Amino acid sequence: MSMSQPSDLDVAAPDLATPQDEQAIQGRSLRQIAWRRLKHDKIAMAGGAGIIFMTLVAVFASLINNLLGHQPSDRNTHLTDIDTTMPVGRLSGMSSEHWLGVQPVDGQDILARLIAGSRTSLMISVSAMALSLTLGLTIGIVSGYYRGTIDAVVARILDVLLAFPVLLFAIALLAIFNQSPSFLGMSGQTLNFAVVIFVLGFFGFAYLARIVRGQVLSLREKEFVDAARSLGASDWRIITREILPNLMGPVLVWVTLTIPSYILGEAGLSFLGVGVQPPTASWGQMLSVAGNFFQNDPMFLMWPGLILFLTVLSFNLFGDGLRDALDPKSTR
Repeated sequence: MSMSQPSDLDVAAPDLATPQDEQAIQGRSLRQIAWRRLKHDKIAMAGGAGIIFMTLVAVFASLINNLLGHQPSDRNTHLTDIDTTMPVGRLSGMSSEHWLGVQPVDGQDILARLIAGSRTSLMISVSAMALSLTLGLTIGIVSGYYRGTIDAVVARILDVLLAFPVLLFAIALLAIFNQSPSFLGMSGQTLNFAVVIFVLGFFGFAYLARIVRGQVLSLREKEFVDAARSLGASDWRIITREILPNLMGPVLVWVTLTIPSYILGEAGLSFLGVGVQPPTASWGQMLSVAGNFFQNDPMFLMWPGLILFLTVLSFNLFGDGLRDALDPKSTR
């Protein structure tokens, strides 16, 4: 019996699982989708680059000033006029040695104080943000998850804090502690920093607690939480494994938008004379001093104001881009 020969009508079955198709249908996680959106947002990435640059300057402030050959506390009275105490030369005495000029009266290098001030401002704002983050997450999760009497009490406390005249209380509190030699083993610059961080962080956590409470009230009714509860999971496991990861998006956006507000808060308190005290360098403290000389030396006022503006703008641009990237309904 002869073997049948293949006819012209026989067609080979197509390969349905080609490498191209497998690569085309490869899924992406929410983190990958958010990062893809964020890196295509050029404005947000420019803000992120500004944040990284300012962070590096703050971390290596001492090294940078050593390389430049100037320290923020160095006095150069020979560069100021004896009679007027103003810098000798144009534009605050700008030169190849002092790139941005020097301050009136004592002739301290402006660039060196701006670099040192970046460490002060970022350290205080990040520390205050960490305090607000800890309090806001803890109180918001407990209030939203357990509800009932706890939620009612916490909600009223948050209402009081949100309606509290924070600026007036902060000025009074800082004025008192600035006159105190020590408190809880802290004194001098350490006590001053601790009080500023406490004022900014404590009175700022109520906004985050409100956000977290609302998110938790919604998340605790989701099916995956009911499934975990039906399997015998404890409250701690449900909060840490099921609810907390779903809060990371709003919390990250809050962090990027809160740090600049705390930078401005520290600058405002220092400008009013109750924040960071001399000789510690701070952008707000430099603005406060420059206010006495801006008519005769406007450049001294311009530099700390410009740096403060660019830093806050970088955080805001990155925060807006991150918010859009994490929003599943965003079309950007």
